[in-house]
Amino acid sequence: MIKLLSGEKIPLEMHKARIVQKISLKPIEERENAMVEAGFNTFLLRNRDVFMDMLTDSGVNAMSDKQQAAMFIADDSYAGSETFYRFEAKLKELFGMNFILPTHQGRACENIISKVLVEEGSVVPMNYHFTTSKAHIMLNGGSIEELLIEEGLETKSSFLFKGNMDIKKLKSLINKLGRDKIPFVRMEAGTNLIGGQPFSLENIKEVSKVCKDNSIILVMDASLLSDNLHFIKTREDACRSMSIKEITKEIADCCDIIYFSGRKLGSARGGGICLNNEEIYSKMKVLLTLYEGFITYGGMSVKEMEAITVGLEETMDEDIISQGPQFIEFMTNELKKNGVPVITPAGGLGCHIDALQFVSHIPQEKYPAGALAAAIYIISGIRGMERGTLSEERQTDGSDTLANLELVRLALPRRVFSLSHVKYAVDRITWLYQNRELIEGLKFTEEPEILRFFFGKLEPVSSWTNRLVEKFIEDFQTKL
Repeated sequence: MIKLLSGEKIPLEMHKARIVQKISLKPIEERENAMVEAGFNTFLLRNRDVFMDMLTDSGVNAMSDKQQAAMFIADDSYAGSETFYRFEAKLKELFGMNFILPTHQGRACENIISKVLVEEGSVVPMNYHFTTSKAHIMLNGGSIEELLIEEGLETKSSFLFKGNMDIKKLKSLINKLGRDKIPFVRMEAGTNLIGGQPFSLENIKEVSKVCKDNSIILVMDASLLSDNLHFIKTREDACRSMSIKEITKEIADCCDIIYFSGRKLGSARGGGICLNNEEIYSKMKVLLTLYEGFITYGGMSVKEMEAITVGLEETMDEDIISQGPQFIEFMTNELKKNGVPVITPAGGLGCHIDALQFVSHIPQEKYPAGALAAAIYIISGIRGMERGTLSEERQTDGSDTLANLELVRLALPRRVFSLSHVKYAVDRITWLYQNRELIEGLKFTEEPEILRFFFGKLEPVSSWTNRLVEKFIEDFQTKL
């Protein structure tokens, strides 16, 4: 952040744009029609209808010039590619692990890890679940236990590490189940579904000690590690004098297995698993070859592998990894000033709006976060993502699993949006909050059994979107 003469603090882009991509803002009636065609599911919108794509930061971060340049030297060999060995060397350097397996993305890592380690009746403790990580564990006969600290689910908080695991709960669960029922403990860096909230270095060290004392494997999802590293460096007193690389190594030393999506960590399309245990590695590499590709490309384009290798090194640069969190903090604080309910403190990945407070009149069974995400797109052309009850699976009796939090995530892909984009988003969302009583709920018209938030289609419970459009045109005297 930089302070202006006026006293205002703003995030300062530590890069310059040399290649640009045209986007367009369509009139509000066209946006409403696009939302109808998409079944009120922002995943099903066509990108040509989107002005600002804040659905995710996965695979849509801007690459650096050095990443683009590295793609030209890729060794496109099926086996034994020099590109892989550069990728492997960088991961070994950063994480200190002996064995590296490339994959096409993070969920491929989850599939392989779960198939090797999870058995029928297994229980996997974690700080908080992610949709696909939970699904892979359940598909292999296991279940999960979320052991997040109590502060983690408080939407308004000053607690700086809301992604921490509750150590007492972890010890209690191990005593209750016995270590044999627990194939591994999972820690997610930058817990996605509670607002990109980080864990502290102190906490993962405590988790690691409990795991080592009980001979249990500790697995870390490092997809959002860059944000978590920034927060540890800037928020944890004991780490302020440490380099990002030193913090990375201390975290890695706590873990037995590290996996990641390169679409987030490294800003290119791929992923990987890093581990030390040769026996587990031997089992994983067979599945990797079966599901992904040979062990020196793993279903990943070698051009992307070169880009990830550079991106991983750039992750060690505080000027680079601070950009996302600073823009998110600015957007969060601006919305908060305007009375809009947001998750605090600002986390990584994106700005998270508290839909339970924003549209408190909509019951969870009518999917308030989904309705709010649709309304935001209609009035602004901004595509966000529902992270609430729509993202959960139904219970066995057919009833909805009501989410702990109802969030709309507005991701800020790295180095993509300018400050004027962020200010536009704040303005339109503030207007929507002032007219929030116009928003009503949604109901399913097509509902898949698994991962319904990806493919499901919905419709409004009334004609509320028409009234929203009319009020927008009346107030702004424009259709943009």
